[in-house]
Amino acid sequence: MVTARTHLWFGNNRAHEAAAFYAEHIPGSSVESVLTSPEGVPGAEAGEPFVVEFTVAGLPVTGLNAGPEFQLNEAFSFYLRVDSQEEVDRYWEVLTSDGGEPGPCGWCKDRFGISWQVIPKQLEELSGDYTTEANLRTMNAMLQMGKIDVAALEAAYRGE
Repeated sequence: MVTARTHLWFGNNRAHEAAAFYAEHIPGSSVESVLTSPEGVPGAEAGEPFVVEFTVAGLPVTGLNAGPEFQLNEAFSFYLRVDSQEEVDRYWEVLTSDGGEPGPCGWCKDRFGISWQVIPKQLEELSGDYTTEANLRTMNAMLQMGKIDVAALEAAYRGE
């Protein structure tokens, strides 16, 4: 049997901390296992968390703490699809707290260096396949936003 899973290198050695944070704040998330580093692993302190198996909103992830050679960046991100403005607001606040950073178009970065795009289902519904003027107005409104504003998307869709 062949399987695939996301594998993230935490150059800041915070994989276990990140996994526990996601398990606490994002439904469907948990920490499955934490393996500690044996002696002699470059960039890893013996006895400290080394390989962390966890789940983020149902997606299996392996986190590796192995020194700063590689850093997380926006080339990888989680797309967090939510149902309401209330959820956009809640997850945006959680993810940008304590050193996280807001970004454009629904993107933000958490304090561990992971990028997220927090997207309400309404954006997908209103953007459709980008073939109508209403779809394009919605997309153009989103391109002007940081945190997504559902009411503003709906107004753009209506042409207001």
